[in-house]
Amino acid sequence: MPVLDQIGKRQPLPPTTVPSDLSAVRDEVDSILTDFLAGKAQAAPGPELAPLYTTLSGLLAGGKRLRAHLCVAGWYAGGEGGDQKIILRVAASLELFHAFALIHDDVMDGSNLRRGRPSAHRTLAAAYLADGGTPGRATVHGQAAGLLLGDLVLTLSDDLIRTGPGAETIRRIQPLLETMRSQLVYGQYLDLASTGRPCDNIEAALRIVRYKTASYTVEWPLRIGAALAGAGPDVHSACSEFAIPLGEAFQLRDDLLGVFGDPATTGKPVGDDIREGKATVLMALALQSASATDRQLLHMAIGNPDLTDEDFGRVRQVIEHSGARRQVEAMITARRHAALTVLGRAPFPFPAAEALREIAGIATERQS
Repeated sequence: MPVLDQIGKRQPLPPTTVPSDLSAVRDEVDSILTDFLAGKAQAAPGPELAPLYTTLSGLLAGGKRLRAHLCVAGWYAGGEGGDQKIILRVAASLELFHAFALIHDDVMDGSNLRRGRPSAHRTLAAAYLADGGTPGRATVHGQAAGLLLGDLVLTLSDDLIRTGPGAETIRRIQPLLETMRSQLVYGQYLDLASTGRPCDNIEAALRIVRYKTASYTVEWPLRIGAALAGAGPDVHSACSEFAIPLGEAFQLRDDLLGVFGDPATTGKPVGDDIREGKATVLMALALQSASATDRQLLHMAIGNPDLTDEDFGRVRQVIEHSGARRQVEAMITARRHAALTVLGRAPFPFPAAEALREIAGIATERQS
């Protein structure tokens, strides 16, 4: 059974059967989140917070649970020390942290869709209107409520692990959690500061990738799981060596899907990165390789919120003809190979390495 196959009914995780038991991680994590959030919603100070919890539930209904899978895989890679119930709660808390990051990211980018549904701040704007709010206030309300929801979810991600079993054990991962969060903020700010202007600097674009995505998506979830297992420095080093190229490949695939993906599959419209003027590696390569005439078109398009579908089609052709798409595919392949090479020498149990091998394939070959 493939590691990440979704199963039809919930089953408890067996203690030592990697990799097949990782197929149950999603169900276990979803169950923890459902029970935890139901309790928090019931304990809320007033019914006015119901739209926040409803919106959060809708957001959490989608997603790949990649960070949860990596956290559990890191635990196996570190030798499975400690209580499995704790690792599952930590894995679930990482999904809440991811939800927080998505909610704030969508507010900053003004994104309308997330996982095929209206983004959190759009959902909250619609709820405000449905409750009798004025149309002129709806957008501002949605953005403000979205920020508050993100703040709430960040707090919830802490509460989930602080109030559960093994609170003493959690203390040893606190430095890792703090580093993960500070690096995400740094990456988000790099992204914000570079948005809206053409960037042909590949290293600058890769730096955003490393801090905004690679570290908090792959490296820290994996290392947090390893730390909970009591792993030593050699395991942590191997986790980072594996995770950094894989995390970069994951984001490079996301960049390609943002331009060439199918919205029905990705759950979000194509072209938003260009309309917002994101400094992606794909666009940096296109700006470097395109002809002078084509570069003028790219400069006109980058950061233009009024870019028409016809103009976007021309931009896609320019990116394709420049060879940038092919170059990014090559970068993804090279980084996946680098990550898999690490697995060949990492001090991980063989089944854990095989689980990570499958995760690497899914993360880099995905279509959503």
